[in-house]
Amino acid sequence: MTNGARSEEEPGSRTPRAARVPSTDPPSGESRRLWRQRDFGIFWAAQTLSVLGDSFALIALPLLVLEATGSLARMGLLTAVGGAASVLAAVFAGALVDRVDRRRLLIACDLVRMVLYAVIPLVWLLGPQVWLLYVVLPLCEAVGMLFAVGYVTVVRGLVGTEHLTQANGRLNATAAAAGVLGPLCAGMVAAWTGPAAAVGVDAASFGVSAVCMLFVRFAARPKDDDGGPARRAGLWQDLRAGIAFLYGHPVLRSLTALLFVFSFLTLGLNDLVIYHLKHDLGRDDGTVGTVMAVGALGTITGALLVARVRRRLGFGRTWTGSVAVCGLAFAGLGWARDVSVVAALSAAFLACVGMAGTCSMSLRQEVTPEPLLGRATSAFWTLQYSAAPIGAAVLTWAAERQGTAPVGLAAGACCVLIAVAGLFTPIWRSGRG
Repeated sequence: MTNGARSEEEPGSRTPRAARVPSTDPPSGESRRLWRQRDFGIFWAAQTLSVLGDSFALIALPLLVLEATGSLARMGLLTAVGGAASVLAAVFAGALVDRVDRRRLLIACDLVRMVLYAVIPLVWLLGPQVWLLYVVLPLCEAVGMLFAVGYVTVVRGLVGTEHLTQANGRLNATAAAAGVLGPLCAGMVAAWTGPAAAVGVDAASFGVSAVCMLFVRFAARPKDDDGGPARRAGLWQDLRAGIAFLYGHPVLRSLTALLFVFSFLTLGLNDLVIYHLKHDLGRDDGTVGTVMAVGALGTITGALLVARVRRRLGFGRTWTGSVAVCGLAFAGLGWARDVSVVAALSAAFLACVGMAGTCSMSLRQEVTPEPLLGRATSAFWTLQYSAAPIGAAVLTWAAERQGTAPVGLAAGACCVLIAVAGLFTPIWRSGRG
């Protein structure tokens, strides 16, 4: 997501002039202009379609493992392996995104994922091959990380800095709306024809997204301060540049540290919910899809409200409050015996994750110099998710042995403590806007 205004830290400076978060009050007529922007509209549609398909794999892949093995720990291991590949790719993603044509990169990532996911239903015609999931998912997650970093770097060029929070919120809201239909359809497809067929839908969605990207015109790449093309250092120097920027900005430094712990605790939540519904409550695949769809409604709500809430309460209060509610919802998930309660808690959790995530992403786009945006995003995600795969494996392993209720309670309580810790950092003092 991209920027048009000057950052709080000028490119080339060593420390930020202030930790204040810039205002994101929208100018008059902004909503109308966003709707009328052709390139943003096509990009918006492409991402919505992609998420619609991806929600099929979100449910289908864990179900494939559970069907074949009956093990929550094996589900968690698949999540951990995919997460580890994503973290490894994040180390180099920013440097690559800042060096290559971003449009071509996004299209290539879509096409590669289309081919990889298409392999699963074809192979499953001959019989379950769980090992294949441990090959395909890490590759798709690594390519997905490249796409995600590129995605973050192009939105600011499409809409301008003053539109960022609203544009991010709308992208997240419509993606979540697709996520309502996706899990419902995925659950029905999995119940009727098996989870492997649902993965095929995901593959097709990436092909459609790639075609849409062909028609998006991205802004020209920026130049360095001296007017020349962006400097190209080595990969290690590029990663260090991103880390140095994060460390030099007090709010981003605090966010990175707290989200490191939050991601460790929550990456395995999806597996925990699926296992709780299937194993503890004895529900079918259709119920899993319904609960995931209700959860996506929460994401829509959070995405639509985040810009207004941030303008009213400020960044710090919005972020810490969202994380606190996430923890409370997580703590109650394992204890809920009624499907409607599980769905409501999932919706509350995802609504607040969406609000907190949109806030932190928009802030990073607003304050990071354009030539450094890919590397700063890459460094942020590398540090944030570096321990998350281990956390997913530990969470699911513990839940399989101790039960989902006590593990969910412990993890949720820790999330609340993260929000409390945020009160004593520059995040809380970051001001309004």
